[in-house]
Amino acid sequence: MDPSPTSFPILSYVMSRISSGQSAVSSSNSSVHIDIEQPPLRLMEQMPRLKDPELLAAMTKAVTDVAQTRSILQTLGERPDHETVDFAKFKLSEIEFTLSKQLEEIVLDPRPEDVDRLDWRDQLAEKENQARKEAEKEKNGYRAMVRLDEMHEAYEKLLRDAEDKLVNIYRSATIESEDGAQQGQGDMTPPFDDEMNEEVVSILQEASGKEMESIELKGRQLRFLPEEFGKIRGLVTLNLSTNQLEVVPDSVGGLENLEVLILANNLLVSLPDSIGLLIKLKILDVSANKLTALPDSISHCRSLEELDASFNSLTYLPTNIGYELENLQRLSVHLNKIRSLPTSICEMKSLRQLDVHFNELRGLPQAIGRLINLEILNLSNNFSDLTELPETFGDLINLRDLDLSNNQIHALPDTFGHLDNLTKLNLDQNPLLIPPMETVNEGVEAVKVFMAKRRLDMLLEEEVKNAQAAANNQGQTGWLTRSTSWLNNFVTGYFAPAPSSPRDQFLDQQL
Repeated sequence: MDPSPTSFPILSYVMSRISSGQSAVSSSNSSVHIDIEQPPLRLMEQMPRLKDPELLAAMTKAVTDVAQTRSILQTLGERPDHETVDFAKFKLSEIEFTLSKQLEEIVLDPRPEDVDRLDWRDQLAEKENQARKEAEKEKNGYRAMVRLDEMHEAYEKLLRDAEDKLVNIYRSATIESEDGAQQGQGDMTPPFDDEMNEEVVSILQEASGKEMESIELKGRQLRFLPEEFGKIRGLVTLNLSTNQLEVVPDSVGGLENLEVLILANNLLVSLPDSIGLLIKLKILDVSANKLTALPDSISHCRSLEELDASFNSLTYLPTNIGYELENLQRLSVHLNKIRSLPTSICEMKSLRQLDVHFNELRGLPQAIGRLINLEILNLSNNFSDLTELPETFGDLINLRDLDLSNNQIHALPDTFGHLDNLTKLNLDQNPLLIPPMETVNEGVEAVKVFMAKRRLDMLLEEEVKNAQAAANNQGQTGWLTRSTSWLNNFVTGYFAPAPSSPRDQFLDQQL
């Protein structure tokens, strides 16, 4: 919710000053509390004029809307995860569909013969209104969830716009106070090289005359890619890394034989939906861009074996990404802002390597243990967000390399001792209590033995409790059985007829 000093260094600085000022005003006797993470010190070295009171005042005025929106969102709550929002949207559609069916049934409902036409019309209108009211009532919760997500999305756009605005304010102030040399220094956009254009044109001309399987355009400072690239049907490998591409044309979906697509180190803010048409794609590298999301259509690339989307600004992964990418073996999404992994990721049965370090993960899906082929897992540097692991973690039977450093994990799951193949483990910078640090310092085998013994002790303790409970029940049952038997004998003896005695012959005589 707060602007990150890494992504919005100037904005986080200005916001921290606003927070500091508000705290000072509200509580002059108490120490000033700055609740926004401070930007790196090098920012002040690069932009020394940020200390100018007049400039800071101008910047503060420019971001008042950001501060107000932040306060509202703090009241409403944190942004819901993408999977929850998708479910809410699905339920809204489902409710609408059900309502339309109900309304259709109401309209087609035949009028009874004994009911007046006008009265029947009023009855139908009442039924329709009732159905709509019930649908609206049912939609309220889901609609609120979607709206909250939209507000957070708008807030993030507001942060980006505010950062750009502050950069322009600082640049204008600098230009006014310094000579024109610094003005020229502020324009960091590299010149466009006509020779690059000629190279692309020559490649397209060559491709039209013969089949091309590989195109290498790495580090050419390209700023756009012609639509004609999508017509090179025989292309198998396309490397466009280390350029200045902001957009990938939709025509890329026409590369029906493409197996390797490398778009790393560009300026991409999104990928086209047509990327889902690349059904033969095996390797996709979109690392080091400005992506905030991956298109849902990426799930259709069923041949994908390696996906690298690290060094971006992703906040989530597509909800259904795991249901169709059954061949994916390597998934790298480190250095993003992902808060939760979708449940569907547990269906990636071929996954061998998962790297999600330096994110904002707050946990793992409960079914994570279904990734039985996972060998390497890096969950490090999720800092204050990651506090525990699910019990199914012990089902990752092929896991051999695990990094959990720089988190807030207090205890490993009781099933941790089941990780027989684990040979490399990093638990540094965690407030671990179970196992104790002296055990951790002895190495991975000591940790596994400790956790396995702890698990066994817990099972034995549970068995003893069950046995005691069973014994107590048996004792009570035995007492009840004995008491019932005694009571039965007593009652039987008390009410049983007396032993037969010789019958009095006088009674048998006839009168």
